[in-house]
Amino acid sequence: MTSIGIIGSEGRMGVALAAAISEAGQQHIGVDKGGNVLKLASDADVLVDFSSPAGLEATLDACVAAKTPIVIGTTGLEERHHWLIDDAAKDIAVLQTGNTSLGVTLLAHLVREAATRLDAGWDIEVVEMHHRMKVDAPSGTALLLGQAAAEGRGIDLDTASERGRDGLTGARGRGNIGFASLRGGTVAGDHDVIFAGDEEVITLSHRAENRMIFARGAVRAALWLMNQKPERYTMPQVLGLN
Repeated sequence: MTSIGIIGSEGRMGVALAAAISEAGQQHIGVDKGGNVLKLASDADVLVDFSSPAGLEATLDACVAAKTPIVIGTTGLEERHHWLIDDAAKDIAVLQTGNTSLGVTLLAHLVREAATRLDAGWDIEVVEMHHRMKVDAPSGTALLLGQAAAEGRGIDLDTASERGRDGLTGARGRGNIGFASLRGGTVAGDHDVIFAGDEEVITLSHRAENRMIFARGAVRAALWLMNQKPERYTMPQVLGLN
């Protein structure tokens, strides 16, 4: 039986992860705020973290010290966090993603394929909606899908994205990738990637009905990651997509 450690075990995702781990026939242990992360990393075979960016550095340090692989599903990460992840991946296996849903992982693959085959005459818009309590925008999943589209087009997302349109913004930039973020209610996560061409539109969509889909995907990723060498990994690799 595999022991999977949960960072933020008392949060909403922590509770869902515990249920998904039990569902998979594995053991879960966890810590919440103020807990001993190093002890958790030492006791667990693999860690899963959906907590907050603020504690990521300490968590990575603990995992490196204990030689414990980690799945990071925390969103709202900054460039500094990615540097820390890259550094940790020299010593342990790390899988970082904006979304652990297996459906979203496949959606990103399809978005990349579509963007590869449809030229800049097809405008790409990423629309996402989440519950009213979500604090970051665009969502990590929206950025993941936007990045997939940018890779398909062979462009840099940072310089080719349009966000927060308001007022007299002027015409849409040809080949750019637009983002729109909606917040309200208890929506777990809805994402649409729209390819709008001349007189035709293609929409690739995913609807999350319950956060258990993220928990189950994270458990699958954690069990897969345990058998990998030190390196930085992604969800498509879990599904054998690249």
